[in-house]
Amino acid sequence: MKIIVLKFGGTSVGSIKRIKKVAGIIKSYAKKYNVIVLSSAMSGTTNNLINMSKNISESFSDREYDTLVSAGEQISCSLLAGQLIEKGMKSRSWMAWQIPIVTEGQHKYSRIKVINKVKILKYLKSGGIPIIAGFQGIDKKLNITTIGRGGTDSSAIMFAKFFKADRCIIYTDVEGIYTTDPNKLKTAKKIKNISYEEMLEMASLGSKVMQPHSIQDARLNRINIEVKSSFVNKPGTFITKRKNIINNKIITGISSTDNDAKVTLIGVKDRPGIAASIFKPLSKNSINVDMVVQNISSNGKETDLTFTIKSYDLIKTKKILNNNKNITFKKLIFDKNVSKVSIIGVGMVTTPGVTFRMFQALAEKKINIQVISTSEIKISVLINRSNITKAIKCLHKEFNLE
Repeated sequence: MKIIVLKFGGTSVGSIKRIKKVAGIIKSYAKKYNVIVLSSAMSGTTNNLINMSKNISESFSDREYDTLVSAGEQISCSLLAGQLIEKGMKSRSWMAWQIPIVTEGQHKYSRIKVINKVKILKYLKSGGIPIIAGFQGIDKKLNITTIGRGGTDSSAIMFAKFFKADRCIIYTDVEGIYTTDPNKLKTAKKIKNISYEEMLEMASLGSKVMQPHSIQDARLNRINIEVKSSFVNKPGTFITKRKNIINNKIITGISSTDNDAKVTLIGVKDRPGIAASIFKPLSKNSINVDMVVQNISSNGKETDLTFTIKSYDLIKTKKILNNNKNITFKKLIFDKNVSKVSIIGVGMVTTPGVTFRMFQALAEKKINIQVISTSEIKISVLINRSNITKAIKCLHKEFNLE
């Protein structure tokens, strides 16, 4: 019998009523497949645990953070296994250390290195349904580790890889991937098929349905994924390689962010290595720099450097820049009232004029572009946050996504 991996997000197991419904979904698959289930913590649980750690200490130990937040999945897995047993099925919960799931890297951001298959395969052969705690693993010193918020997606994809699963289905609270956030635009349309590359860009640029790391893992290991809702029985979105998709759309989707901040250094002394001197200490402090633009003065001696970061890193960034003895500048400007809007689609690789159409559509709505960033299959622009809904709406219409 073939293996299928099912992952259920926090909202899907967010209450006893929902857990009972999820158990019914699992039971329906168990008639045709050996089922491996990955479960997130019940919605809100992980946030509550994180808040507890903050109330204990502003510098709570990373090791103890992983031990603490991994407890949420233990609760949901036990309840879900218990419900399956109640339905007359053989099931039990599994924590990462019991398998084990071995990870590498630092606490809070580990990656799965290997999954020991022996115990799980034996349990599947006995007719059991393993309910496995997502988001966690153990390192070589037997410390509990976690693999980042939303990491249960990555757990599911790695299980699909190691167990050569026939299917990997990610159950969430939405019916699939949409052309843009349906909460921001009612005319957003569900996408039937999307490539790994497009989904990775959308996830990285603001789409919150899946974690970017998990998409990258799926792409590298060629794991096909279906994203669908646990609340309604409807087809979802299929994520696969480009050549499996027949699509006449130039642009597949539009993503946006609401947690960006713009940083501008005015009058930086221009010399070789100055950009590295600015960004090196930010990198060491795990601050992700996104869009970057540099303007050289007419005399060639000074430059203005603008870049974007996440707004929650703003205070730390300001402190680092002001304390950086390797750079000099005349003025430091911050702007939190910005958002990034991006168009994504493999169709733009072979279609001229996409950039012009995007810029013209925004100009017609009198939306000013502050910073531009591009890749082979996406164009991102930074705009005033007050214009984000208007920008999404006009771009959605311009590229016929409605």
